[in-house]
Amino acid sequence: MDPSKQETNQKKASKTMAKKETQEFQFVVYNTMTQQKEVFKPKTPGKVRMYVCGVTAYDFSHLGHARAAVSFDVLYRYLEHLGYEVTYVRNFTDVDDKIIRRANETGEDPISLSDRYCKEYNIDMSDLQCLSPTHEPRVSDHMEQIKDMITQIINKDFGYVVDGDVFFAVDKFPNYGKLSGQKLENNRAGERVAVDSRKRNPSDFALWKAAKPGEPSWDSPWGPGRPGWHIECSAMSAHYLSFKFDIHGGGLDLIFPHHENEIAQSCAACEESDVSYWMHNGHVTNNNEKMSKSLGNFFTIRQITERYHPLALRYFLINAHYRSPLNYSVVQLEGASDAVFYIYQTLKDCQDALLQLQEEMPNDGKPARISLDAKECISKLRNEFQVKMADDLSTSLILTGAFLEALKLVNNLLTMLKKKQQKQQRLLVIQSLKEIEKEVTKILDVLGLQPPCSYNEVLLQLKEKALTRAGLVEDDVVRLINERAEVRRNKDFLKSDQMRAHLQAKGIALMDVGTETIWRPCVPVQQESGIVPSEG
Repeated sequence: MDPSKQETNQKKASKTMAKKETQEFQFVVYNTMTQQKEVFKPKTPGKVRMYVCGVTAYDFSHLGHARAAVSFDVLYRYLEHLGYEVTYVRNFTDVDDKIIRRANETGEDPISLSDRYCKEYNIDMSDLQCLSPTHEPRVSDHMEQIKDMITQIINKDFGYVVDGDVFFAVDKFPNYGKLSGQKLENNRAGERVAVDSRKRNPSDFALWKAAKPGEPSWDSPWGPGRPGWHIECSAMSAHYLSFKFDIHGGGLDLIFPHHENEIAQSCAACEESDVSYWMHNGHVTNNNEKMSKSLGNFFTIRQITERYHPLALRYFLINAHYRSPLNYSVVQLEGASDAVFYIYQTLKDCQDALLQLQEEMPNDGKPARISLDAKECISKLRNEFQVKMADDLSTSLILTGAFLEALKLVNNLLTMLKKKQQKQQRLLVIQSLKEIEKEVTKILDVLGLQPPCSYNEVLLQLKEKALTRAGLVEDDVVRLINERAEVRRNKDFLKSDQMRAHLQAKGIALMDVGTETIWRPCVPVQQESGIVPSEG
């Protein structure tokens, strides 16, 4: 091609890319209340107030809890990326029937038992790189706020007292069911709701439960007792965020009755109560059945992270849209582990190369000159990230397409650096590498996939997990590599291939690089329908 025409085409391409990058993207979220996507507009410009229902802390948290936490952590990170000042509240339920039952079984104080599991939950969240919320209130620390709200509800004739119990009168609230579409009679005997003949309506639910022997209790105007499940979130969200806030989140299973009852309580206490967007993450399933403790088909986060790196688990969780069902499978976890290893290996290689080439980089403060391929790559990467994240957090589509193309280009540029080049061309390659790496790490940071340690450290951790799954230690692999080297020297290539295949079936890939053989984790070629070992 004529050089002048080529230059003209490059200028046109640059203008097109610049135009794309100046496009404004509106963030839309799916609102469960309206059952449609809506443009996100906070009540106060520049500020977002968000409440997410946390866990009932009486055991180690399972994969379903991890999905909810990671889903809303991505939302939290993205809102901050957009420049919002976010107040994020996620509660702990530390007063509940399940906690009391578990404490009675173990002979522990219920509050102490729950405190222990709150701490264990936060360890899991740290491993999964979930940012700490602004506030993490516990029910036991907010009894005054809960009692005050119940008093408001009674004073406005939405609640009534029977023998020290306080119930919410759902027939007094005409909009009951507007979130879920459920009818009143469906609230009779659901999760944590017992049928009680003392209720005026079988659908009425408990705001306060009268004390029973051997249970923790607090004094109240209606006698000693403890709060019902639903009132805690209404009281704590109002305390930290007011009755009007932007986002209320939680798992799909909380829509009814929990969130439905929250709406009724909050509106009864304050008729101006209003949440702009109700957001819910989908279930995690096991063999297409909802994973839950009550069904006994769950895996704890710890059981999984004993065998898979927490960042591989996080990748697995965001590799599906947060609202869609996510079916647990070892095959998908293996694929997630392989994907994050490739990402971090590419970035490590890039980082190592840039460190070695620091002296060749100009330090004149001028914008970096990069290749047209790199410009197109970065433009496409930014555009895809903006479009997909702005469309109700479509994270499942981000780590494919332009993102993988960027990693591929990084590897191609690293290969080019090994060849002889003119100084200007070499500088173009170096600066292109630097700019692409910068863009990739920005995306990883928003997704919570940027490791807290060096790439080298996380790669070693991923290899250690692969050895655990294979039932091997590093010395075993080194020994097998040495044995295979001897077999190859004897030209027994059939046996050499068999030895390689044997390790590959265990998730260990051997790669012959010149005269040296190295190994890295891989997806086992013969994948069994593996099950994570049960706890203990």
